[in-house]
Amino acid sequence: MALAWNELDTRAVKTAKMLAADAVEKAGSGHPGTAISLAPAAYLLFQRRMALDPTDHLWLGRDRFVMSAGHSSLTQYISLYLAGAGLELDDLKAFRTFGSKTPGHPEYKHTDFVEITTGPLGSGLSSAVGMAMAQRRVRGMFDPEAPAGESPFDHRVYVIAGDGCLQEGISSEASSLAGTQELGNLILIWDDNHISIEDDTNIAFTEDVLKRYESYGWHVQSVQWKRGDEYTEDVNALDEALANAEAETTKPSIIALRTIIGWPTPGKQNTGNIHGAPLGDDALRGLKEALGMDPDAMFGIDEEAVAHAQNNAAERGREARAVWDKKFSSWREANPERAQLLDRIQSGKLPEGWDDSLPVFEEGKAVATRAASGQVLNAIASAVPELWGGSADLAGSNNTLMKGEPSFLPVDRSSKMFSGNPYGRNLHFGVREHGMGAILNGIALEGLTRVYGGTFFVFSDYMRGAVRLASFMNLPVTYVWTHDSIGVGEDGPTHQPVEHLAAYRAIPNLQIVRPADAAETAQAWKATLEQDGPVGLILTRQALPNPARGEGTGLAPAEGLAKGGYVLSDCDGTPDLIIMASGSEVQFALEAKEQLSDVKVRVVSMPCMEWFDAQDEEYRETVLPSNVKARVSVEAGIAMPWMKYLGCSGKAVSIETFGGVGSANELFEHFGITTENVVKTAREVLA
Repeated sequence: MALAWNELDTRAVKTAKMLAADAVEKAGSGHPGTAISLAPAAYLLFQRRMALDPTDHLWLGRDRFVMSAGHSSLTQYISLYLAGAGLELDDLKAFRTFGSKTPGHPEYKHTDFVEITTGPLGSGLSSAVGMAMAQRRVRGMFDPEAPAGESPFDHRVYVIAGDGCLQEGISSEASSLAGTQELGNLILIWDDNHISIEDDTNIAFTEDVLKRYESYGWHVQSVQWKRGDEYTEDVNALDEALANAEAETTKPSIIALRTIIGWPTPGKQNTGNIHGAPLGDDALRGLKEALGMDPDAMFGIDEEAVAHAQNNAAERGREARAVWDKKFSSWREANPERAQLLDRIQSGKLPEGWDDSLPVFEEGKAVATRAASGQVLNAIASAVPELWGGSADLAGSNNTLMKGEPSFLPVDRSSKMFSGNPYGRNLHFGVREHGMGAILNGIALEGLTRVYGGTFFVFSDYMRGAVRLASFMNLPVTYVWTHDSIGVGEDGPTHQPVEHLAAYRAIPNLQIVRPADAAETAQAWKATLEQDGPVGLILTRQALPNPARGEGTGLAPAEGLAKGGYVLSDCDGTPDLIIMASGSEVQFALEAKEQLSDVKVRVVSMPCMEWFDAQDEEYRETVLPSNVKARVSVEAGIAMPWMKYLGCSGKAVSIETFGGVGSANELFEHFGITTENVVKTAREVLA
């Protein structure tokens, strides 16, 4: 069936090309080339293919769009303007300026209809895999019996990516998993223009990308707008390819769209010069003349064409919304319990009394916090059905498996150890930490589930870029990072985090929680699920004491963890010395207090500096009185994060080198992370 496309659509595309050039020219910086040449493809998506209600950026039934080539943010902004979806011409004129709705890269929660912050290349595509996975999981939670395509929870995820996105390793990790997961709801348009900042990509990027994606298990197509010296923006061919991709429900789809970057800009099209810089007067005039537009007018839009596009998008939105609303109403009526679950999740509330399911650990019995975390997960699984997750091939070590729950897998991917179905709950990311991080972001952005992902803490380095983006977007992702220190022992220094706590605490908006024992681990999960934003749970491999707490024990209840830092063991009156510690080193702080019987010592457990710093000054002063200058910190990592609490008179018991090889006990002894060294350091501070 031929695409319904008329002269006004062609004129709207020309307007989009002109707007891309003018916006960058006015800003004095930006990336005009891709936005110019992709204008027809983006117009086709927003005006003909995607489910979009321009009046509601949070409509549950909308298709998701990801501008993975985030430097071409104008592609998305201009499409939203032409769809009447929240952006005006003045917003395009304010491109890349302070306070505008149109920053240089798309930013989540900054601009309506922008589903994700993209900038680091490949991250958008990789998170789109997570969005597609989450859509399937959500369908399984709320409407698994519906025929394919008939549920109000069915939608697609469309992505535009460039050569740079497909060069980044993260996209390979995520795309490989997308093929294994048979994500038929994911459609990628690859802008195959052969140009990057360093001009011709032939100097560094030469593989057959479609064969690579075919080997991943993707449905692959090619649309050639450039055929030798001939160039035709054949929207009919692209529309046909999109229709084929939408009809393929068992594989993700990639469409290689061979374009000429910046076409038809004389002198600069098809060169690296148009990738990331304004066109300049001559090329800008030449582009407008080639488009048949006034070369002297800045932002001289074709008002009739813009009105046509906005009216078309509005009408399509009304029609799509009417069909969806009818489906959704029928679903609510037929599924009252599921509807109640949906309402509760959308309200941001956890189930009433869910925390009653938190386990109580046997006092006096040593347990690794990674093991305690696994017990918590399994105890709360039935109470919090939206919670799901997995690890980067380390489920047994990270204790991330929900026992008795199926894996999230096509049925024929099941193994002897893990049986699953498309709607399962246990995720398997393979050895793909960076890809996992981005996928977790995409799952969180879908908005109706709570997700966690695990690996060894030392390998969190591989996923740092994705964690930073989660922090930037304030996504409720939980990281289960185990094997937290030199306690890994025999695995040697490559597996022993030393600088990682400091490095991750340096990321704004990321909460790092290092519980001291099983009781704090349970409270760590409680506090994590009861707040928004990303949290890293830093857990031990080695067993830790789980002492009795509460009245008559001398130790405060573990509920104090929710404040980030709290007085675990106190003295009478004003202390002479404060010993602060986190995680596995809290035990040494408590033992040191016993040996310092001639000194009034307060022990502070500091599982989360970020939560503690967020408390009011009055509370922080009750924990760390400013008049007590004698302070010692104890943590098996570099001392840097503790300096703000230690002041000029305090000292740190820390590790300032990489680790070594040996048992955990041998290494703690060798590096001075011991009760004896804490006592020695305390005496030095007091002196």
